[in-house]
Amino acid sequence: MAKRSSLSIRIVEGKNLPAKDITGSSDPYCIVKVDNEPIIRTATVWKTLCPFWGEEYQVYLSPSFHAVAFYVMDEDALSRDDVIGKVCLTRDILAAHPKGFSGWAHLAEVDPDEEVQGEIHLRLEVVRGTQACLLRCSVLEARDLAPKDRNGASDPFVRVRYNGRTQETSVVKKSCYPRWNETFEFELKEGAAEALCVEAWDWDLVSRNDFLGKGPGQLIPLIEEMTSTECRQNVATNLLKLFLGQGLAKDFLDLLFQLELGRTSEANTLFRSNSLASKSMESFLKVAGMRYLHGVLGPIINKVFEEKKYVELDPSKVEVKDVGCSGLHRPQTEAEVLEQSAQTLRAHLGALLSALSRSVRACPAVVRATFRQLFRRVRERFPGAQHENLPFIAVTSFLCLRFFSPAIMAPKLFHLRERHADARTSRTLLLLAKAVQNVGNMDMQTSRAKEAWMEPLQPTVRQGVAQLKDFITKLVDIEEKEELDLQRALSLQAPPVKEGPLFIHRTKGKGPLMSSSFKKLHFSLTTEALSFAKTPSSKKSTLIKLANIRAAEKVEEKSFSSSHVMQVIYTDDTGQLQTAYLQCKSVNELNQWLSALRKVSINNSGLLGSYHPGIFRGDKWSCCHQKDKTDLGCDKTRSRVTLQEWNDPLDHDLEAQLIYQHLLGLEAALREKHQELSAGAGAGSVPTGPGEAPEDPLAQLLQVLHDLREAHASSPAGSPPAEPTCLLPLQT
Repeated sequence: MAKRSSLSIRIVEGKNLPAKDITGSSDPYCIVKVDNEPIIRTATVWKTLCPFWGEEYQVYLSPSFHAVAFYVMDEDALSRDDVIGKVCLTRDILAAHPKGFSGWAHLAEVDPDEEVQGEIHLRLEVVRGTQACLLRCSVLEARDLAPKDRNGASDPFVRVRYNGRTQETSVVKKSCYPRWNETFEFELKEGAAEALCVEAWDWDLVSRNDFLGKGPGQLIPLIEEMTSTECRQNVATNLLKLFLGQGLAKDFLDLLFQLELGRTSEANTLFRSNSLASKSMESFLKVAGMRYLHGVLGPIINKVFEEKKYVELDPSKVEVKDVGCSGLHRPQTEAEVLEQSAQTLRAHLGALLSALSRSVRACPAVVRATFRQLFRRVRERFPGAQHENLPFIAVTSFLCLRFFSPAIMAPKLFHLRERHADARTSRTLLLLAKAVQNVGNMDMQTSRAKEAWMEPLQPTVRQGVAQLKDFITKLVDIEEKEELDLQRALSLQAPPVKEGPLFIHRTKGKGPLMSSSFKKLHFSLTTEALSFAKTPSSKKSTLIKLANIRAAEKVEEKSFSSSHVMQVIYTDDTGQLQTAYLQCKSVNELNQWLSALRKVSINNSGLLGSYHPGIFRGDKWSCCHQKDKTDLGCDKTRSRVTLQEWNDPLDHDLEAQLIYQHLLGLEAALREKHQELSAGAGAGSVPTGPGEAPEDPLAQLLQVLHDLREAHASSPAGSPPAEPTCLLPLQT
């Protein structure tokens, strides 16, 4: 059984949402929770009841997770955000859809009395006496209960009902991790069918108590042929990562290039379809070239967002109300708007092309070597003088049309910005992306004829074509020795896994821990240590060695009266446990840092199984009120709940497992195809006995699938681990 599961989440859009604001609209965003742990927050789409998010995430989970819930929220600047509704998908629902759950889902209203979370620890035993039998119920503790009060905590007590009798524990004030250690006894009548009911409540002095919960080779063409268009992108990504992790990405893509070129007769259709080659190359650039993309494109995108200029080239779309006034305090004419817009776009396009021209050495060696293979293969397939530009267009079809242009149009999806662009900035980005596409098409007449109003950019586009051809000539001019030298130099570096500004808590004497004692510093996490500096360019100091990390978890909001605080628990040089408290600026940043810390420390020895989500203030923990500072912890750690990021190290085992699952789904179709091919060649059936070695590749693949399925079925790890019998998840 895998140590973790991979879950792909695509949040597309919503429609006909209820209005939550007095304007008759809403400002919706989504929160995704796994077992009540928030792990994802989408961008807010302002003033709409039909939002489009279009965001994708990959989440790593423990195989024993229970449910994934999607909450649609309405953002409010002056008050608590409203809950519009939610959709909950249990593990069983997801398991019933092995190819994925897709489609519209109706939002359910959120009833505060039905929103429960957490676990309660009970001990049940039957005590047999001479006169009667007793049912003894010991209520020991609970953890991760829902905060019901304004202070971010609850005042929980437990109500136990059986056989017409109700008994209650004492109230534990201001805690979501209470410990009671109280025992109740009920007379157990023979043949009684009534169930024991255990409910957790939040005690309120002036209002009704809140309910908290209650407890009970030639294979590649065949795979491409058999894979549906909907699944092709996922399969391409998995295959690419699998080969990339083995150092064989260039060879894998070269094979796909040859297959694509072999079935292409018209030069103008080359790599234009959604073939396995095109999808694999897209995935390759996103995996291997994302840092390069950020370096080239990041400054230009940031400038577009900061300027917020009104830009329009299409005369039919120029709106006077958006034009504004010039320095002479008179409305601008349409011609002035168009000329000013053209100047702005020419400046952005020129800056981008200049940055690209200077970036040859910054491009990863494996990307350059792959483009070299593509360039050579296309030139060999179409050698005539009439196809002189075709090798260049083949490179730009991926670099410009499938990598740079999509990143310009949707910078958030390529991690260039934290939020989606507003309408004005989106239009500027779209026009800039169109100009980049024209340059990538080598200024072909067909692309110019589509939108004649792009003509003012043509001088810059023509100049850009010359710059781009010169850039590609230098890009693909890389020999095997230089490729190996560049890869070796890169392997000696320890690039940051994540970096950015955080606020670190500084303890001053023995006073109370306050939110005001956080200091802003620049942090950098590598595969060696978590370090900090005053500024990004300052000398770094090591805060925590990677091997010393024992847990990375969230901190209750009430602890510092601040949101988005995490704790990194580690051992110091003497082996004593220490805790560093770090505050992030948003929930997404918090989840990204937690995910990064958990990933780099996942193989550390001595990882903690439990922790305190509160802080030790005065003489007790703020979460469970225990007075022993060395207490093991009142909540379980979540070391295997992580997000997939573009700069993640490759997980070969996971990619192999995903490909195996996909091939299992195709097994029947592959066997049918093998029988069809065998009948034509006069071959026999696929051997399934041990020691028999089929000769043709498809038969070998089917044999491997059979052997793996048999091995998995007979493995004791093939079934999911049992949940602890004494910890009952709270359910509605």
